[in-house]
Amino acid sequence: MRGLMKYTFTINTSVSDLWQLSMYGIYGSIIGITNVVFTVTMILLTVRYFAGAHIILKCLMIIGISLFTVIQPLAVYLRARKQVKGMPQGVNLGFDDQGIHIVLGDQKSDIEWAAVRGITRKPTLLVIFSSEQYGFVLNNKLLGEQRKEFYDYISSKVEKGGQGKKA
Repeated sequence: MRGLMKYTFTINTSVSDLWQLSMYGIYGSIIGITNVVFTVTMILLTVRYFAGAHIILKCLMIIGISLFTVIQPLAVYLRARKQVKGMPQGVNLGFDDQGIHIVLGDQKSDIEWAAVRGITRKPTLLVIFSSEQYGFVLNNKLLGEQRKEFYDYISSKVEKGGQGKKA
């Protein structure tokens, strides 16, 4: 990394990070609201009709309750496990007034603040988008006590760059 960086982090994106990011995406949308309404409805129907239902209907009720509480999160986890295998680990990120500086092995790259596409802050993660589809996932454990200070810093840089949007 060049010069003196304001912040530096080494990212090792985990399955948990990607799983959380996907689950935040799902449950922060209309799909998530639909999932919750469906699950609550299934629970109420199951409580009301389970005792008198045929075994096939009992199985369907249990599957209905499990769909968004067990099956979907498990499927998202398995997808995250596949994704993390193809991701580089040990990516060094440096942040200063010029932008983001990335070092992976002997490869170096820089992203100016004007090119940053946006920032998303979730309860356990911070995502800095370098494009519409790609970004850097920094979890609370990595950011530590400087999480708010770091978010305020990059937010001010992305706003000045004019491109990015906060979520």
